[in-house]
Amino acid sequence: MKVLCGIGGSDDSFRALDRTVERAAVADDDLTVAVVENPDSSIDPAEIARRAESAVEEAGIDAEVRLIEGDPGSRLVELAETEGFEEIVLGGGHTSPMGKITIGSIAEFVLLNAKTSVTLVR
Repeated sequence: MKVLCGIGGSDDSFRALDRTVERAAVADDDLTVAVVENPDSSIDPAEIARRAESAVEEAGIDAEVRLIEGDPGSRLVELAETEGFEEIVLGGGHTSPMGKITIGSIAEFVLLNAKTSVTLVR
């Protein structure tokens, strides 16, 4: 399966990266990791990319890590459509004290606009 994993430096996105890399190693997925600029993260995108490359290397898989500029949600949806990805994997989603799931703006945009399957890792 051709999988696009979008990460932006949040703990949720790193969990999504870890799970996606683990799955790619077992399922032999064609994985691309897209590092996006997340305004809610204090981690530099270059550092995020290094962490992603390290995770890919440790798993012993061949995956591409890209730095993506521009609006994160729009760019992920555009990339998925133009390059034929079958799934987008994102981190996100917190349970509020009332028991409802809240998601960030990037994940919400992708969920509402992607024409492909979207997996949200919490």
